[in-house]
Amino acid sequence: MAPQREWFEKDYYKVLGVSDTATQKEITKAYRKLARQFHPDTNSGDKNAEERFKEISAAYDVVGDEARRKEYDEVRKMGPIGAPFSGGPGGPGSGSFNFNSGDGLGDILGNLFGRGARGGAGAAGRGVGPRRGEDLVATLRLSFTDAIHGITTALQLTSEAACSVCHGTGAKPGTTPHVCPTCGGRGVTDDNQGFFSFSTPCTTCHGQGVMVDDPCPNCRGTGIERRPREVKVRIPAGVADGQRIRLKGRGAPGRNGGPPGDLLVECSVEPHPIFGREGDDLTLRVPITYTEAVLGADIQVPTLDDGKVRIRLKAGTQPGSKHRVKGRGIASKKHTGDLIVTVDVAVPRKPSDAEKAAVETLRSAETGSPRDYLEEAV
Repeated sequence: MAPQREWFEKDYYKVLGVSDTATQKEITKAYRKLARQFHPDTNSGDKNAEERFKEISAAYDVVGDEARRKEYDEVRKMGPIGAPFSGGPGGPGSGSFNFNSGDGLGDILGNLFGRGARGGAGAAGRGVGPRRGEDLVATLRLSFTDAIHGITTALQLTSEAACSVCHGTGAKPGTTPHVCPTCGGRGVTDDNQGFFSFSTPCTTCHGQGVMVDDPCPNCRGTGIERRPREVKVRIPAGVADGQRIRLKGRGAPGRNGGPPGDLLVECSVEPHPIFGREGDDLTLRVPITYTEAVLGADIQVPTLDDGKVRIRLKAGTQPGSKHRVKGRGIASKKHTGDLIVTVDVAVPRKPSDAEKAAVETLRSAETGSPRDYLEEAV
């Protein structure tokens, strides 16, 4: 919401009888009390009460809304309420207010009077002053192993870059841009209107601050071309899928002498056929036989660096149990994870006659059923 002229003249906190540090609940409470007191229904024919009620409602409409209140408070920070309009310190005509004060108030006043402040959103849209280049996003596909160990690689991009012929000046090789004689390189001109000084884009250089008499034939004077380029990027060890790496100054070129943007490299990590990841820990599921689970065993499991480690399974190892191998996970700058091995008991799909006979012998030796507790719970 754009501020109204009355915002500079009215102290809405004083109208409601509260301090400017009052909470929203205190403001609402004060408004309701005054509204009941001066409501036209209870003061029939009383013009003063009617005007007071309108004043109270107008005040609450601003400071009773958190967003409007914040904007109203910004307006009040410029100095005594009403100074620009109703003769504050120094009186009318004693000075001027410049929209380019740099405190953010120029944007508010620009909205109020329909004029763009220098450096504001409207001016920036017309290219006034240096502007930072846009950030670019590129996707880099990585193997699981490269993401874990880190890699330095090259990224092939096709994007805007400084013109390779004029090196970003926009001028034909052998010539140089010159400062705009109208605005002196500022990109804006001032228009003094009594109390206020407005800045508008220079009509001679169109807000650029410089002029090119003989444009570069390659970029047609823009100083920017779209071309393929190679960017080297170092991916740190342990980068995760979807993580972004920021390369400072490798994005789109700036405008009017502004700095370039950044390049955000989004890592897309391919899954591994057997390993998974949980934070800095590597995960691995390993099948074991029924006899290894019952009697216990020493088994070997692979690691990501092509080595193997030995794990000792205790007798009675349960399916789905996890076994931790310290320090064989992902090594980052601050921490090295572990390898978490989950065991699954493999059941033969087509047991041999010998296996069936052995299991029959086991069944005859079993006492009780693992499901007995289900019947006891019913």
